[in-house]
Amino acid sequence: MKTRIIITIIFVSLGLIIAAVPENTTKPYKLTANELLDEVKSGTQFVHPDQVADMVVQQDPTLQLIDIRSKEEFEKYSLPGAINVPLNDLLSDEWKPYLNQDIYLNVLYSNGTTRANEAWMITRQLGYKNNYVLQGGLNYWVETVLNPEKPGMTSPDDEFAKYNYRKAASNALGGGGAIEQKQDVKPAKLPPIKKGNKKKMVQGGCS
Repeated sequence: MKTRIIITIIFVSLGLIIAAVPENTTKPYKLTANELLDEVKSGTQFVHPDQVADMVVQQDPTLQLIDIRSKEEFEKYSLPGAINVPLNDLLSDEWKPYLNQDIYLNVLYSNGTTRANEAWMITRQLGYKNNYVLQGGLNYWVETVLNPEKPGMTSPDDEFAKYNYRKAASNALGGGGAIEQKQDVKPAKLPPIKKGNKKKMVQGGCS
């Protein structure tokens, strides 16, 4: 039943997105519903929170986090260095240089996955190829990175290694309490966009 609901949501989103993207903008790139659905089902648009956490901790200059929630939500909490591009403003010319470039690895995120996935589908319809989605959104980020669950005593060694890594990342990023704190967030400084440089590609899919 849950699978059917998810598939229904995907098809409805596909229809709305294909209809919403301006025709004169998408003519050279526009995918069919089946092509876009195949990409959605492949899951290759997802980046795991562990990879994003590692890039944030390492201050990887190729990472660009894009928060597609409302301004109000963004000001209450956001990931380090993120810029706010509300979903409703995604087609604004103001944001095109940041969504359509080949320098940064853009990771779109919201509280969950659905709205960020919708934003990703819009960028794919526009022919932009360097945008990805934070798997599980902020909810999964808090669960896996900021508040990792300690493995049981009989768990394999790699589970303990993963837990220790996540605990270290959590400490570096402020821990689970960070998301509950109301912050006076200053708008992130937008990075300069230049054409011609290669972006860093995601390794793996949704694993």
